[in-house]
Amino acid sequence: MEYIEIAGTGKRVSRLIKGTDYFVHNAYDKAATNMDAFLSIGGNTVDTAHIYCGGQSEEVLGRYMKERGNRDQIVILTKGAHHDQNGPRVNADAIRSDLMESLERLQTDHVEMYALHRDDPNTPVSVILEALNEHIDSGKIGAIGASNWTWQRLEEANAYAAANGLKGFTFSSPNLSLAKANEPFWEGCVSADAETLAWHEQTKLPLLSWSSQARGFFTGRFTPEVRDNEDLVRVFYSDDNWERLHRAEQLANSKKTTPIQIALAYVLNQTFPTCALIGAQNQAELLSCDEGSRITLTPAEIAWLDLGSDVPAGT
Repeated sequence: MEYIEIAGTGKRVSRLIKGTDYFVHNAYDKAATNMDAFLSIGGNTVDTAHIYCGGQSEEVLGRYMKERGNRDQIVILTKGAHHDQNGPRVNADAIRSDLMESLERLQTDHVEMYALHRDDPNTPVSVILEALNEHIDSGKIGAIGASNWTWQRLEEANAYAAANGLKGFTFSSPNLSLAKANEPFWEGCVSADAETLAWHEQTKLPLLSWSSQARGFFTGRFTPEVRDNEDLVRVFYSDDNWERLHRAEQLANSKKTTPIQIALAYVLNQTFPTCALIGAQNQAELLSCDEGSRITLTPAEIAWLDLGSDVPAGT
């Protein structure tokens, strides 16, 4: 397992990050088994959120760490201030309320990474950063980041932090995958486009990608004729993405691996620090991700996969 450094965490962060959005009380044994397997391959970073499974994700993770006595081995990334039925909640009160409840559920007094789950462009970055820094100063949060923020808002926030002696965002978590989204998967979601990638290359701000393997688009189960998954059809079905799949299949064949492992390698071989949030729920899926994380792609291969070049990779 490879790791990256994220300022403020105090720990190395594994490049594969375990997703927990299926952790529920009535399937605790499955969650615990999956966590044990993830740690056994060198993974140490876990992604959860205040809203996942109505709070069960955090509660199950908290129970697991208490029963195993391994809190010090785990890097927790949790998220808060998601919008609700009344609209955006990116404000000091919501951040404080969600964070305190998350810490209680997780049975810990701090998290290594805390991200705002959504943005509210109508809330000044000054208000947001001052609220987050209050919790950094208290020791409840290590690093702060943003999930589903544009690079322009990240830049604005970090400029304000630098000018005012505050801690800024040290990571971002949008969607980044070889398959490009036609539209947001959920309301308020952000997918990394060419401008975003260029900004991350310039700043070297770590990017932690959710849906890093495009929710199974590269597994081989989907074709233009298979339309049983409405969300996948809506978000990822396009002529360009079918061509990306075709190229991933070609490259996988030449490297004696699989297209979905090539898709994961695409995320992990960018020119700036990246991690991939993975949804592996069994041993086979976990080992596939582990193997995919070890694949090296050249800049020419990445460009070709992403339709930036018509020259076949390796020629």
